[in-house]
Amino acid sequence: MKPITKLHDAIFAWGEAQAWWLVPSLARFIFASILAGYFWTSAMTKVGDGILGFLSPSLGAYAQIFPRQMASVSYDISQLGTYHWAVVTAGTLAEFILPALLIIGLLTRLSAVGMIGFIVVQSLTDVIGHGADAETIGRWFDRFPDGLIVDQRALWVFVLGTLVLYGAGPVSADRLLRR
Repeated sequence: MKPITKLHDAIFAWGEAQAWWLVPSLARFIFASILAGYFWTSAMTKVGDGILGFLSPSLGAYAQIFPRQMASVSYDISQLGTYHWAVVTAGTLAEFILPALLIIGLLTRLSAVGMIGFIVVQSLTDVIGHGADAETIGRWFDRFPDGLIVDQRALWVFVLGTLVLYGAGPVSADRLLRR
């Protein structure tokens, strides 16, 4: 048994020694290659017309973020207040800014916490506000890995949680600023 243990340790020791930089670098790469485009595309659907369109969010932005309130006012944005505008504008900006910060590795831990919060709010809005059905929500331990909310977003949060714990890694703006 001892030779097998020694072989195991010899094979995996290098990987363990490299984990400090490899794990956060891969987490940022995975976020950039899979999730950043999703969030930026979503943000683009919320932007109004013109160069300052993020300050006058689209009807779709309000409908996505406040579905029940929009339905109750017959989708008339003018009936909503400053609070609704502030939340929609902040959410839209967060969808642009937080992924960009994660990709360049600036304020990585704080940005990852912000994205986790964003995903939690997004998921609650999908379930409560949009009334997602049980199939869309999914369930853990059900042998089906395609639940859009529980399954996919748990993996998203895991990638972001890795960045919260490990930071951005060696190739990042955070690392440059520390020097």
